[in-house]
Amino acid sequence: MHTDNQQANVLIVEDDKELGTLLMEEVRDYGMDCQWTGNAEEALSIMSTTIPDMVITDLRLPGMDGLDLLQVAQRDFADNLPDFLIITAFGTISKAVECLKAGAEDFLTKPLDLDHFIITVNRIMRHRNLKAQVSMIKNMLDDDGFHGIFGKSRSMRLLFDQIKRVAGAEGPVLIVGESGTGKELVARALHKESNFSSGPFLAVNCAGVPEHLLESEFFGHQAGAFTGANKSRSGLFAEAQNGTLLLDEISEMPIVLQAKLLRTLQDGKIRPVGANQEQETNVRILAATNRDLEKEIEEGKFREDLFFRLETFTLRVPPLRERGEDLALLAGKFLQTFQVKTGKSIKGFDEKALSMLEKYNYPGNVRELKNAVERSVTFCDGHMIKPEHLPARIREAHVQASTSLPQHGFIPVSEDAPLMTLDQVERQYIEHVLSSVDGNKRKAASILGIGRRTLYRKLEQT
Repeated sequence: MHTDNQQANVLIVEDDKELGTLLMEEVRDYGMDCQWTGNAEEALSIMSTTIPDMVITDLRLPGMDGLDLLQVAQRDFADNLPDFLIITAFGTISKAVECLKAGAEDFLTKPLDLDHFIITVNRIMRHRNLKAQVSMIKNMLDDDGFHGIFGKSRSMRLLFDQIKRVAGAEGPVLIVGESGTGKELVARALHKESNFSSGPFLAVNCAGVPEHLLESEFFGHQAGAFTGANKSRSGLFAEAQNGTLLLDEISEMPIVLQAKLLRTLQDGKIRPVGANQEQETNVRILAATNRDLEKEIEEGKFREDLFFRLETFTLRVPPLRERGEDLALLAGKFLQTFQVKTGKSIKGFDEKALSMLEKYNYPGNVRELKNAVERSVTFCDGHMIKPEHLPARIREAHVQASTSLPQHGFIPVSEDAPLMTLDQVERQYIEHVLSSVDGNKRKAASILGIGRRTLYRKLEQT
């Protein structure tokens, strides 16, 4: 599935080389990958190697025509069939209608209007993406994921594989990742896959326990060990016996307690506060952090020897911005969850809202996406979530991205530079504008106030 034009692949089949080149440039300017060929036979050869998302073909071609190409593609590439857009002259509209009945998405008549052409291409591609997203989300809703973690992207498949491999060991595991990426979910999955799965899973936030109670919280204490200790108490290590203990935000643990934790990791024993004897412990230790521990070591905030003990097995949870393929899937899952909670019947996200969600950067990662969907469901009274239901920061980020236009200055000319003809000045300014918009001829033509055909013609002139 492609979630944006920059990942889409288009094949143009047009025997008029000038028109084929022009259409190829148009498609590329709109952010899609594109290649051109002059006949259907070569098109099939290309498709046998790489299946495009869309085939734009003239109906009349030398040898096999556009309808024949469509029918052969339906036979040979049925499992991954591209969308077909047919180009035809007025005299063969009846044949184009036959193509629609045969399965083509649409047809356009010559002479082509380039704006109408690119709008049609983009509409077909968006429709293809939406169908893929609906299919993916439908499959996902029937899937419990990997121990409650949802993801089909390459980075998440790699993480799931690493969890399975590391789970079989018994040493400590360091789980690193930005805030909101789901480090505790990874820890729970590790526990469920491990030999400790029949035991308890306990999680403690090292930043949430008062420093003077940390040692007692972890190792327990004897009655009378300190003021207020009226009776003995078992600590987290004892409560997690034969199970898993997650030390979240371990970078917040005081240096003194880090030394005692290291000792426990090394010899498998704990000593409650006030006790004279050590106790055997059998607990799988997982530690999670969103900090750079090596930097913490340099600043004297974290013990290097404890870091080396923990990093034997390190799992990195990728940020949401590296999981583009998972965004629609996660949004659909969260939508389902909040529909159940609110009792609302919302079919999904409309095209523009989904596009905004997909293009947002998510500094808060999966947690931020979940909160955004919850907010959207709360404010949506219809059957589709629209842009106005999304958080303001997501809408504002979309507006800023879409209104950031390139700034153009005058072409600098030194006093001793040779004077140029008008044609030379025009050529230099065209090249300047093209450079400013990264070669996008559509934008360049709009800025220059000329048609794209005129721009192509001027560029071809020497």
